Amino acid sequence: MIDTTALPNHAPEYDLQQLFDAGCHFGHQARKWHPAMAQFIYMEKDGVHIFDLAKTAAQLQQAYNYVYELGRTGGTLVMVGTKRQAKELVKAAAEPAGVMFITSRWLGGLLTNWEQVQKSLKRMIEIETGLQNDTFKGYTKFERVQLEKEQGRLERFFIGIKNLKKRPDCLFVIDPAREKNVIREAQSMGVPVIALIDSNADPRQVDIAIPANDDAMSSIQLIVNEIAKAYQAGKAAK
Repeated sequence: MIDTTALPNHAPEYDLQQLFDAGCHFGHQARKWHPAMAQFIYMEKDGVHIFDLAKTAAQLQQAYNYVYELGRTGGTLVMVGTKRQAKELVKAAAEPAGVMFITSRWLGGLLTNWEQVQKSLKRMIEIETGLQNDTFKGYTKFERVQLEKEQGRLERFFIGIKNLKKRPDCLFVIDPAREKNVIREAQSMGVPVIALIDSNADPRQVDIAIPANDDAMSSIQLIVNEIAKAYQAGKAAK
């Protein structure tokens, strides 16, 4: 598990009303809960679990401080958000902050078979560069079309991690209950995971759990933006 106790505090004091207004407090239906989430749940209302937003704020501060330090020390962070309502929010927050991201689909082996992923990234960049500088000028139209198709396939999976040179130092995952393969690979390779986690998932599978609604776009956006801000602020403090 990540130890954040010794980290300097750079995180803002989060306004619980802001978290409430974003809908962060809504968990899943109580019957779908994971018992290990009990520590973060304030009450049950109308069959739905309600998060204790003071604990959400505290966990978000922990995550902020860890990601800030990651940015300050030049560590790599990859955001993983493949559910429909998260994709564009992740990309919009990650790109300006210099955070890498995966929003289409987690390609199995990204952590456990990194050497093969490196080859795919290299190939994607080679095709992109070659198409731009006329390296493939002598190719037939059919051959160029095939290259463009290959480039498109590779970009679908890898465009957000184009500049990744080694296994990431940390993953930020939206909905670990959905991203089971991501969590499994991260555990296997010892890669720390910070997660936006709803009441139906097991927080013991991640290093820093941020308990909040993982379906509402406003909730996702608030959490994702704070993680991106933390990384950007850390990079600026180098």
